[in-house]
Amino acid sequence: MSSADSMRLLILPGDGIGAEVMAEVRKVVDWFAGNRGLEFEVSEDLVGGAAYDVHGVPLSDETMAKAQAVDAVLLGAVGGPKYDDLDFSLKPERGLLRLRKEMDLYANLRPAQCFDALADYSSLKREVVAGLDIMIVRELTSGMYFGEPRGITELNDGTRVGINTHRYTTEEIRRVARSAFELARKRQNRVCSMEKANVMEAGILWREEVEHVHAEEYPDVELSHMYADNGAMQLVRAPKQFDVIVTDNLFGDILSDCAAMLTGSLGMLPSASLGAPMANGRPKALYEPVHGSAPDIAGQGKANPIACILSFAMALRYSFDLGEEADMVEGAVEDVLAKGVRTADLGQAEGGTTVSTSGMGDAILDALSSRA
Repeated sequence: MSSADSMRLLILPGDGIGAEVMAEVRKVVDWFAGNRGLEFEVSEDLVGGAAYDVHGVPLSDETMAKAQAVDAVLLGAVGGPKYDDLDFSLKPERGLLRLRKEMDLYANLRPAQCFDALADYSSLKREVVAGLDIMIVRELTSGMYFGEPRGITELNDGTRVGINTHRYTTEEIRRVARSAFELARKRQNRVCSMEKANVMEAGILWREEVEHVHAEEYPDVELSHMYADNGAMQLVRAPKQFDVIVTDNLFGDILSDCAAMLTGSLGMLPSASLGAPMANGRPKALYEPVHGSAPDIAGQGKANPIACILSFAMALRYSFDLGEEADMVEGAVEDVLAKGVRTADLGQAEGGTTVSTSGMGDAILDALSSRA
């Protein structure tokens, strides 16, 4: 395999249950090497609290350089109560934010897919969520979380004022819009753009720029607009009306967590953060489960590895253009769930079995072998 064709992965297990769920991903990576001839160049390093314990920072410069050099970064989870008293600049989460910022990962892909076997786990009725398959594309590197000026100041009368600036440029909006339209072309060819153009100038700009990209580059894709607050309501009223949703950083943060719970378990959901193409044509990319580090169950073999395994499936699809293999992983997960195999977070299925973290990973490997 030539260097141009090589598939380079950097694994950053992180904190809490990160190491446990990532161990199951390594099994899946090895399975593809042994059964499909997919040879990944895999390296591993530290991020978050684990990096702070060794290097005194949540992400070392050396690890950052490695992340810039590979095709995809797979991250487990960061954070934990052990690090609550650290200075803000040293908290584990700053390692993840540095990765996103310096790799310029501007498009965050958050799928919300409801496996049929888990439709009853949702807080909504089965008929509302069964078969749900939507994708939220969240702008990740600008907007409210990064705009200047920002901070907390004190006025002459002692009143404190907290300031965050919601700021977007033409290109920041256009590039994430392109990501959404490209995804839609591979799905149901529909994009709904969400903002607050009724009360925010940045929302007006957002809508205008999305419309510009649509008219100039993607007229074949169906485009609609919705105010973000209405979008939140529609997600819990009739979520299957959506295919791809594109929105800004703040609204995307909120809406993607809302959509996540429609599926029945936050522990089931993967995510991808993508940037501009590298010299080999592959995008800068970071893949991670939506769930946190869950320090209360770390080391107990109770963690659900499915979200992390599905994050690897997203890497197969979006970084390496291995859609068939990604389908295999997603299908294997569906097969396992349909048989009633559950980790503790999903509860006991009637007639099913509750397994450990490694037990779930092994069940998915068996299902993969059955599909091979």
